Amino acid sequence: MSETILIVDDEPAILSTLSAVLSDEGYHVYTADDSEEGMKLAQSHSPTIVLLDIWMPRQDGIEALRNFKTLFPDLPVIMMSGHGSIETAVKTIKLGAYDYIEKPLSLEKVVLMVKHAINEFHLKRENRFLKKLVERRDEIIGTSPAICRLREEIGRAGPSQGRVLISGENGTGKELVARAIHAQSPRKGDPFLEINCAAIPEALIESELFGYEKGAFSGAQQRKIGQFELADKGTLFLDEIGDMSLSTQSKVLRVLQGQEFYRVGGNTRVTVDVRVIAASNKNLPEEIKKGTFREDLYYRLNVIPLHVPPLRERIEDIPLLLAHFISEVAREERMKSKALSDEVVAVLKRYAWPGNVRELKNMVERLVIMVPSSTINMEDLPEFLKRPAQSSESSVFLNTSVPSSLKEARGLFEKGHILGKLAENGWNIQKTAESLQIERTHLYRKMKLLGIEAPSEEKGSDGNAGSH
Repeated sequence: MSETILIVDDEPAILSTLSAVLSDEGYHVYTADDSEEGMKLAQSHSPTIVLLDIWMPRQDGIEALRNFKTLFPDLPVIMMSGHGSIETAVKTIKLGAYDYIEKPLSLEKVVLMVKHAINEFHLKRENRFLKKLVERRDEIIGTSPAICRLREEIGRAGPSQGRVLISGENGTGKELVARAIHAQSPRKGDPFLEINCAAIPEALIESELFGYEKGAFSGAQQRKIGQFELADKGTLFLDEIGDMSLSTQSKVLRVLQGQEFYRVGGNTRVTVDVRVIAASNKNLPEEIKKGTFREDLYYRLNVIPLHVPPLRERIEDIPLLLAHFISEVAREERMKSKALSDEVVAVLKRYAWPGNVRELKNMVERLVIMVPSSTINMEDLPEFLKRPAQSSESSVFLNTSVPSSLKEARGLFEKGHILGKLAENGWNIQKTAESLQIERTHLYRKMKLLGIEAPSEEKGSDGNAGSH
């Protein structure tokens, strides 16, 4: 579909010439000889761009520009004048005009300017769409008391400059909380950068955080700017900070104290203005007792503590999350949306989701992609979800029974946690052992002791869980 251009000018020769030239370029062109008629055409035909003369009877182009930008704030308007001045050009640009061109018109220049304006118009529209899409993806979904309380805390913390320490289990959405804080802060127009302290080897994390100078070490062939410097004026999110080495912790502490540092191998002080938000799934006070986390860094970070609740503590949010993730997956995969049977929703609400919202999202993605019918029913669920629907044996499913002893409670929790990790890793024993940070043989012994058997469809020919 070709673009639509509106030309508003009181000179018939200008209207005729521009209309012919732009029509030859493949545009739909509408013309008006005064601004009031031009406004009517704009409202009925939704042009992509307007060419507007400044000097016209009844209402001049300056006033018409104000009206166009009030009703169509994103509409590019190119001003034209044969009696203009620098002051007039500056005034129209300040009022929102895309550009200004003098008469007599250079037709080549007009065509080029129109093309640039249309391209910019579409880029801005696409940027707004993508921004809204990202905002929807980063939305904190839920109406439970815990989530409503968290939103209120984010609303209070966001506009401040205070450092925030976010606690919560893996998969609860700590990064979403950090992004929401940044989005409500005065820094929202500046960078939000994230670094996962657990995912970067200790030998590289200082270079990643602070950058390095050329020749700082073998392979450093040019200067690298670190995340603290890149995040200047914005927010730096240090995820899983509990996994950071003590040596790096001390360097981060010095940056927090003075907002300055040296690149690796450098002797020039770099000064920054960065708000730091940190997160950890570990109990940092316990890590302090163990000697693996600095107490002084903890108090520097823990100015505003926020806790993200696990999904099992907000099960009333599960239907909303299901609807949100189904819509998101269907849109991304360009598939038709799917419905969940009431029985499926009930089972998904009873499951304890040890992997939290991340595990729920992964399950929804699997079901939406792999189930061919428009409705997801019980038979479509993986075996580990269906089995406890017939029996209350698995402690990964929420129930109202209370363990009679501490030993029984510990066993139930341990069994549920291992079952959840197995499910999260597709019953791959090696991956599950790694995520639990135990030996593979130790995991086998635990499974045998707790009576955990892999679903038959997950077993390989040797009877062990397969690796999907």
